[in-house]
Amino acid sequence: MDTIWTYNDGGAADAGYTVKAGDCVCRSFAIVSGKPYAEVAALINQLGSSERKSKKRRGKSTARSGVYKPTTKRLAAMLGLTWTPTMFIGQGCKVHLKANELPSGTIAVSCSKHVTAVIDGVINDTYDPSRFGTRCVYGYWSK
Repeated sequence: MDTIWTYNDGGAADAGYTVKAGDCVCRSFAIVSGKPYAEVAALINQLGSSERKSKKRRGKSTARSGVYKPTTKRLAAMLGLTWTPTMFIGQGCKVHLKANELPSGTIAVSCSKHVTAVIDGVINDTYDPSRFGTRCVYGYWSK
């Protein structure tokens, strides 16, 4: 089945934000949780402000420039989202960003360096991140 994509900024424009940003976690979690973009952005910025810098983390997580994985996990827990892994160490890629390989419903899919919302097999994002259905899915968050 071909990958279907539709433009969805998760409410960023309605909240007064410009679309061009590294805000994929904020966008997709706003879509999946049903919460306003500004509310999810405030949560991310609040969680990011308590992060500590390290060798791997030069800055702090922000809604507009990116969110580190530990903060993403804390945010998902706050929003009541559950993680379902689709890839394990040494297993290789079993699930791709394609409608027929993902469950139905509204989910936030984690891929390499990107998180995107998928609603009943349709990618909801500001661009098509599927790489023509070949992009590997690490796992997904759902309600």
